[in-house]
Amino acid sequence: MKRSELAHILRAASRIAGETDIVVFGSQSILGSFDEDDLPDAAVGSVEADVTFWSDARDEKADKVDGAIGEGSDFHRMNGYYAQGVSITTAKLPAGWKDRVVVFENFSSVPGRGICLEPHDLVVSKLVAGREKDRIFSAALLDAGLIQASTLMERAHMLDELPGVIRRIVKWIEWWEHRQSRP
Repeated sequence: MKRSELAHILRAASRIAGETDIVVFGSQSILGSFDEDDLPDAAVGSVEADVTFWSDARDEKADKVDGAIGEGSDFHRMNGYYAQGVSITTAKLPAGWKDRVVVFENFSSVPGRGICLEPHDLVVSKLVAGREKDRIFSAALLDAGLIQASTLMERAHMLDELPGVIRRIVKWIEWWEHRQSRP
């Protein structure tokens, strides 16, 4: 996905939900911090942006967005990308993540603006999910030097998760660091 495509999703989601601030979870939240030209291919391959809203406890706004511009919609067929409305509780994130969000807003996103995850928080949430595609995404950002393993380690310990989940994330970060130290 490109930033221009995310802006289009934000503009449409804002109009559908009647909200200015759209929280962007998932991999495309990275576009709040980096231009797609500065990102590795593994970080911009998705055609979906997971979106939610601060004040949507019953997921009504997210459901409206999903129905109007979600997977299989006319919007998706016409543009080749889409928004997936998700719950604000979907992502498992480190404590304090709301204080570190990155705002993505440009002329094309108006009236919407993206409230995107700070890259380290985003990667920790991907590592909580633990899918192969999430590990590939995470390693690509580390390999490109766009995030730091030491910060990931700190954020992993800020999770309110079971100790086994945190241990799994720490082991993965240690594996990545070990892989980097080989000649």
